[in-house]
Amino acid sequence: MTRSPGPSFPSPRLAQLFPVAVALVWAVLFLGTGALLPGCSEFNRALKSDSLEYKVEVAEKYYAKADYDRALPLLEELAALTRGTARSERINYMHAKTIYGMKDYILGGYYLDHFAKTFPTSQYAEECTFLSAMCYYKNSPEWELDQTDTEAAIDQLQLFLAYYPETNLKDSCNTLIDGLRKKLEVKDYAAAKQYFTLRNYESARVALTNFVRKWPNSVYREDALFTILESDHDLAMNSVDVKKAQRIDEGMRSFNNFADAFPESARMNEARRLNADLTYLLERLNNAPKP
Repeated sequence: MTRSPGPSFPSPRLAQLFPVAVALVWAVLFLGTGALLPGCSEFNRALKSDSLEYKVEVAEKYYAKADYDRALPLLEELAALTRGTARSERINYMHAKTIYGMKDYILGGYYLDHFAKTFPTSQYAEECTFLSAMCYYKNSPEWELDQTDTEAAIDQLQLFLAYYPETNLKDSCNTLIDGLRKKLEVKDYAAAKQYFTLRNYESARVALTNFVRKWPNSVYREDALFTILESDHDLAMNSVDVKKAQRIDEGMRSFNNFADAFPESARMNEARRLNADLTYLLERLNNAPKP
């Protein structure tokens, strides 16, 4: 009877290393536990303590270390315990900043704004007003999504500049506002251009015309004006006779607007071709037998 092979054993070299590995594991566990226990016990002692001084001391310690998960429960308790006292301002400031530090921008925005309104003369009021506006900025989504928070962020940053016109954060705020407006600009342009993609030329020319008026310095202005010309061209070429003259006139004006704004455009030759089509169509219309 053939004997089945027994279990494989580690090589002598691995066998020698095994006790070392076990010792290392125990060392890590022991050191890790030792490192964690003091912090945990201090946190628990502070939570259970009747000493306001001790709670404040530990909360300040965790806040300074940005250990917000431990700072928050203590600060929430302290906010109630110190209400109406000299300590209330500092505690409420740390509480609002802790929530902001935890990246809860909805709740953080509320508490930061509440602090600035409750303590308007505080040394922290300007910072909290700015960070409250920043919460709206942080919640501003990509341009493809609803831009309600983006518009709110612009409003809040502008209000901050109105409250603190001499702030050192003026340039930073203006940079943030420019970035937010860029999102709105891109969204407006994409929405207007979508009409042209769908061959809804009448809606495209209206939406793009409104876009150019709203964003006169847009980097998309050249393309918008050219697309208006394309829309007017296609409307005129496919128009019923009673509207053809009006469509041709609108298309020719769109060509002039484009040529005046961007005479050196790389698309000028194409624009001239579209205008030539409109000119030929107008000649045919004028030479057509009158009923």
